[in-house]
Amino acid sequence: MSTDATPLLRVQGLDISLPKGSDRQLAVSGASFNLMPGRTVCIVGESGSGKSTVADAIMGLLPRPHLEAKAGSIHFGELDLLKLDEAGMRALRGREIGMVFQEPMAALNPLMKIGAQLEEVLEVHLSLPAVERRRRALAALSDVGLPRVEELYESYPFRLSGGQRQRVVIACAMMLEPRLLICDEPTTALDVTTQAQILKLIASLRERRGTGVLFITHDFGVVSEIADDVIVMRNGVIEEQGPAREVLSNPASAYTRQLIEAIPTGTATPRPENAARPLLEAKDLQRTYFLSSGLFKAQRKLEALKGVSFTLERGSTLGIVGESGSGKSTLGRCVVGLEAPDGGSLVFADEELNRHRAMKGKRGGRVQMIFQDPFSSLNPKMSIGQSIAIGPMTQGVARDAAWRRARELLELVGIKPDAANRYPHEFSGGQRQRVGIARALAMDPVLIVADEPVSALDVSVQAQVLDLFEELQKKLDFAMLFITHDLRVAARMCDRIAVMQHGQIVETGTGSQVLSSPRHDYTKQLLAAIPTLFNEASMEMS
Repeated sequence: MSTDATPLLRVQGLDISLPKGSDRQLAVSGASFNLMPGRTVCIVGESGSGKSTVADAIMGLLPRPHLEAKAGSIHFGELDLLKLDEAGMRALRGREIGMVFQEPMAALNPLMKIGAQLEEVLEVHLSLPAVERRRRALAALSDVGLPRVEELYESYPFRLSGGQRQRVVIACAMMLEPRLLICDEPTTALDVTTQAQILKLIASLRERRGTGVLFITHDFGVVSEIADDVIVMRNGVIEEQGPAREVLSNPASAYTRQLIEAIPTGTATPRPENAARPLLEAKDLQRTYFLSSGLFKAQRKLEALKGVSFTLERGSTLGIVGESGSGKSTLGRCVVGLEAPDGGSLVFADEELNRHRAMKGKRGGRVQMIFQDPFSSLNPKMSIGQSIAIGPMTQGVARDAAWRRARELLELVGIKPDAANRYPHEFSGGQRQRVGIARALAMDPVLIVADEPVSALDVSVQAQVLDLFEELQKKLDFAMLFITHDLRVAARMCDRIAVMQHGQIVETGTGSQVLSSPRHDYTKQLLAAIPTLFNEASMEMS
């Protein structure tokens, strides 16, 4: 690790303006901090606190003139990044400064194969023969733990799961071993075992190359594992900063203490046994994909679901937990009717729906889905109010009533009702996810399939949304299939948990059974990989 006493990155007095009519004047106000070579600074804070805006300013990616740096400086070495033109920034991006974006589908070109996108990065910055570009690209995909990299190399982004796409973005950013690596929620969509692998890879780059890492996250477990220093932001202002051990174990700010207290404990919530009739039964569900491996090559058979069976009672929540690629999202899409299973059957409200009569068209608004990726699930040409109100309107609800309900739901999920006329690009990733939750609730469903609904949310908002789900579930008596990679969240939220691996359910039980007495080795592996706040620091500081 480098011992250079000169900061790699210096942010001084940074002010970034917001558009007129926003809820505050500045997205970032008076931000100042240093990042030394070979060290990691973590920025934490709630959605909308200005974390990602700081990263965008460093990368020269602010959407001017809507957001613009009005004061201060950002020095990368001797260069003031705010004074560089676009050509100067392009020379730095990728080669000297790498960035892992929060939303992989926004960072990847949907019309280019994965291999071509990685090779493009190498082609822009290095003069390498085609054979060497391919070798380096494949090695980068292997480094982030992706399986069957030769086949994935020839795939388009839509063929990959959310977690796999995120790992591709991480591979792109790290491939050239930049001096500064900016990570904006890089492990949000990843399961705990893959997250541990990625954090180890980033640490290795930092040690070997002396790379400075600016890591934006809402996961304090991750912060405790990787951070040298922590910056806590709120409403665009730095509330607190200092060494990670000091900030996490003895926070000076009440806001920091509030964030730490909102971290899921991993303790299962005791729940009474539900004796209600089953609302949904899955019987031996099977789903197989045939993936192209290239011209003149046989298609590869991928069994996403291999005989999955479960029962979900009315008013209950079943958690589906597993790694990326385990079949969780495929199961959810089959239940909601976006895909039809190849075998087995679904029984919904006492009506059997086999593969020829999937739930699509049978829902009538009774089954809703909250998607993992809020950016791709919201129409960028529709205001968020329209996105929420349009569902009830198609079911015959009057326009005024639908809009009134949309504003009520926005307030319930923590967004000001007067934001209903704003568009998705004006919100942070976490805020967009809350809009997706409000849109699902607008239909008064009896079953919600929630695919990683809180993975993009900071811990305090996550706790609020989970409380909201519970409150609404008691009031409206809807059932929920809750898909997550976080066993702590599943234990907090679900009546029962089903652990999936390679398209099969390997263990089921109540939250306390699965967390306290796991039977399957895979479940034990997931539990062991969960990052937690270091306890020894608390003892030393007390």
